[in-house]
Amino acid sequence: MLNAKIVMITGASAGIGKACAQSFAREGARLILAARREENLRQLAAELATEHGTTCHLITLDVRDRLAVNAAVEALPAEWQAVDILVNNAGLSRGLAKVQEADFLDWDEMIDTNVKGLLWISRAVLPGMIKRDAGQVINIGSVAGRQVYPGGNVYCATKYAVRALTQGLRIDLLGTRIRVSSVDPGMVETEFSEVRFRGDTERAAETYQNFPPLQAEDIADAVLFCATRPPHVTIQDMLIMPQDQAAVYASYPRGVE
Repeated sequence: MLNAKIVMITGASAGIGKACAQSFAREGARLILAARREENLRQLAAELATEHGTTCHLITLDVRDRLAVNAAVEALPAEWQAVDILVNNAGLSRGLAKVQEADFLDWDEMIDTNVKGLLWISRAVLPGMIKRDAGQVINIGSVAGRQVYPGGNVYCATKYAVRALTQGLRIDLLGTRIRVSSVDPGMVETEFSEVRFRGDTERAAETYQNFPPLQAEDIADAVLFCATRPPHVTIQDMLIMPQDQAAVYASYPRGVE
């Protein structure tokens, strides 16, 4: 169903983005992989070429840089310009400080990446989809865009914004044949916590010890499901949680078995 379709994935160098690339590659898609870490992208592209014969176009990109985003999309070779599916995955969190104690630079990084970055990429790619009257945008949200937890203030606010932007985009595109979906994970074991705690691997590891978390591949499966529905079907929102996590603030301490 996705053979030769062009899928653009941001934050593709690790975690959910990398897992999405692997899932789409198995379905025969052509991939535009964008992330800040060029070496990771090159390694992933080599793996996908070997395992699936996947053709990839790589973009070393920080989605916070609007001018760089515009330039990257405008510079896509002719054979890569017709993006069929955009997966807005790039995102991060910094710290768990209270508002009155937080570093404003952390706020800037989260807002610029999670909200503005999503907007810059979407704004650059959507005109082509609208012109072709075809395409799909899949935003990676979070349970943090539905429920707020202690210390999550600004990160949660950015994910609430993603949820609102997803809904607004769906309204803006009404009348076109462009689908808009959101996949909202609960706790997923990726580099997320390591990034949040700025490389403190011990503290990050503690995040995943209370119960078996989701894996990046679980979310990639959901993204692929959204992308492979019949044209008349849109999966608007999907919330995916670990079995032992009933809410962002309610979990059963089973431990990782």
